[in-house]
Amino acid sequence: MKESYLAERIIRLKPSGIRKYFDISATIEDVISLGIGEPDFTTPQPILDEGIRSLQRGETHYTANSGIIELRRALAAHLDQKYHVMYDPTNEVVITVGGSEALFLSLCAILNPGEEVIIPTPCFVSYQADVELAGGKVIEIPSRMEDGFALVPENIEKAITPKTKAIFIGYPCNPTGAVASHETLLEVARIAEKYDLIVISDEIYDRLVYDHTHVCFPSLPGMKERTILLGGFSKDYAMTGWRVGYACAPRGVVEGMLRIHQYLIMSAPSTAQAGALQALRVGEEYVMEMVEEYDRRRKLIVNGFNQLGLPTVEPKGAFYCFPKVGVTGLDDETFCTRLLHEQHVAMIPGHNFGAGGEGFARASYATAYEKIEQALVRIEKFLKTL
Repeated sequence: MKESYLAERIIRLKPSGIRKYFDISATIEDVISLGIGEPDFTTPQPILDEGIRSLQRGETHYTANSGIIELRRALAAHLDQKYHVMYDPTNEVVITVGGSEALFLSLCAILNPGEEVIIPTPCFVSYQADVELAGGKVIEIPSRMEDGFALVPENIEKAITPKTKAIFIGYPCNPTGAVASHETLLEVARIAEKYDLIVISDEIYDRLVYDHTHVCFPSLPGMKERTILLGGFSKDYAMTGWRVGYACAPRGVVEGMLRIHQYLIMSAPSTAQAGALQALRVGEEYVMEMVEEYDRRRKLIVNGFNQLGLPTVEPKGAFYCFPKVGVTGLDDETFCTRLLHEQHVAMIPGHNFGAGGEGFARASYATAYEKIEQALVRIEKFLKTL
């Protein structure tokens, strides 16, 4: 089939740089992957058991488009308890196929052709792509290592034009591990209100924070009515393969998202929804155990990179760090390609995550402590060859 049959926006769409390294890694034996962005933990047993029980009960049918009401109620109660933000589970919550669908639905629901979305970068690779697929235009605001990859609200305000529709933030951040302070987010809220903008806040890593208290953006004064909150169960509860996420927003926005969701998906998998409900009921102790282990690994890998001469800002959330590999004299693509082929360690070149990522590489510490130790030994051997 000729490429000319493809839509122009698809031809323009760049392939995921992350998938490229996954594919190469699969062809090499003994690879230690610091590239994969998912927990290495198995889903906690009580959640697995509930998924099995749901199948045994014969719950193998479509659910309501927006998800089973028990899950929506439990999620609304959870957000109220944790962050003191109240959503009506009947019309302000939609359960999606992972956070990825929630992301895509939110952009499709609000964007007219050519409208602009301001995105602080480096960021998760899907943000820019989904804006383009939804017909919008991406305006990237690069952050800097010198600022700890912190969000700088004044740079957002400088980027606003008459075509700006939304500000997209994602904290804790993939790939830098940066978090956003309460004061910083209050300033973003002020800007959003001043210019009458929507804020899309991806908080998929909300529970994975270290020495920091997560701030849920719609909990800020006046922000619930202009925020689309994205989240899910993949990262916090080690449920990536279950593919269950959510979006919470004002009723009118959720109604718009549901119009797309009902034609695109129908409903999230019933078994996954049963597991997610159980996660909210009994998952807290497992979340805390995983956070404690991630913190142990975080200290190991950050100290390791810094001792090897690869400057690394200490991440305060998620399970990634972002060492500056450009100090070796290699660009990030060459560094990661050579490291993979010569020492069988997989990292992701930073330029894949947008402006500001050039010269860095993403390393995930969602892998075993012992493997991180081995990876650091291999990276040291690689650096000695340069």
